[in-house]
Amino acid sequence: MTINHKDFVASLTDEQKERLLARSDAKGLRHLAGHWGSILIVGAYIAIKLPLWQVALLIQGILIIFTFTTIHECIHWTAFRTKWFNSFVANICGFLIILPPTNFRHFHFGHHRHTHDPDNDPELTKSKPKIPLEYIVYVSGISEWNYRFRSLMKNAFLENADDFVPASGKVQVKREAQFYLFVYALLLLTCVAMQSTVLIWVWLVPLLFGQPFMRMYLLTEHTRCPHVANMFENTRTTFTNSVVRFITWNMPYHAEHHTLPTVPFHQLPVFHKLTKQHLAVTQQGYARYHRDYFKAAVDGSLPESL
Repeated sequence: MTINHKDFVASLTDEQKERLLARSDAKGLRHLAGHWGSILIVGAYIAIKLPLWQVALLIQGILIIFTFTTIHECIHWTAFRTKWFNSFVANICGFLIILPPTNFRHFHFGHHRHTHDPDNDPELTKSKPKIPLEYIVYVSGISEWNYRFRSLMKNAFLENADDFVPASGKVQVKREAQFYLFVYALLLLTCVAMQSTVLIWVWLVPLLFGQPFMRMYLLTEHTRCPHVANMFENTRTTFTNSVVRFITWNMPYHAEHHTLPTVPFHQLPVFHKLTKQHLAVTQQGYARYHRDYFKAAVDGSLPESL
């Protein structure tokens, strides 16, 4: 029988916890250098339009959109040991994918407090696809971009009304959104003045290509898991290759992350070895998950509550 995640965490020794929770600037910076370095290299390849540069747009899009997982690690303060490193990197990545980190932190912590609870988890305010057309629209990223732009504008010019943002955080959310809009406008004016389209090709077009992969990645984390409080049951760990684990900062070990969110990304493979016998919901690969999901959508066999 699957142990409750709280009982499992309570069973860990102080020595195990100390080792698992150890954050590292060096490991975080090495990982970041690999991720950001790849974006710069592929971006330069596109900018100077080397042979088959159009193919590189997809690679660039995947690399950029998955800085979402970098932000995710940073808002948990676990990408780096030094706190301001986390804040700085989260803001750069958030700017790239139009996701201000302060608002996302409040949203995400609400998700952690009420993981897969239909009544309280902010991730469940938007329904998951149940029929093929909904699946296609979801994966396209159209609704996600619409949500991000509307959220950015709303937070910049109106009073934030999201339940997951505490009253003490609303001013910072507003200022951050306003700052993002100011810099976006400044970049736009600069590009127009210089008659340059380089940012369109190395940043914006790739983002559109990359978003579907992020949508598919995120859909695996909790969808079709039972609505219970046990993190070993309400969250899915997906087994994948080292390249995917690298660009996602080891977040396919997602049940492990929800079990103990303060475990830094570089310790999740170690934590997995301790938890693997208790994991109730796992998946062998993302392609297989989505093949089965789409087939269930076609068959009409997806549950009403996802």
